[in-house]
Amino acid sequence: MNEQTISRFAIILLALVMAVFGIYHFVSPQNLITYVPSFLPAVGNLWVYIPGVAFILAAIAFITNKKVKLAAYLLAVLLFVFVLTIHLPNFLNGSNMEYRQISLINILKDTAIAAFALHIAANSSN
Repeated sequence: MNEQTISRFAIILLALVMAVFGIYHFVSPQNLITYVPSFLPAVGNLWVYIPGVAFILAAIAFITNKKVKLAAYLLAVLLFVFVLTIHLPNFLNGSNMEYRQISLINILKDTAIAAFALHIAANSSN
């Protein structure tokens, strides 16, 4: 298998993960609404649906190989926003060790996915 094939496979794998995350935002918004920062205005599930749409659009861009650079940069920004506004505050203010541990895992996960998205953006020609 050549390097380009492996790279394309990795990007499609990320796209599938992003699609599942996106679909989950629509299927179970009630499980995610508790993570919406309190400083955002309460508008129902809108703050859950917007990232869901973003994840699905990023997945479509990666699979179709269209607007990959833009989608990857926007995905990285979204994930870094999650780290700074959701996961880090939850880690710092967690009520118990288990909750802080889950928050740390989410910090690491979203940072790693954002780093991969930046790598994709930096190496994309479109």
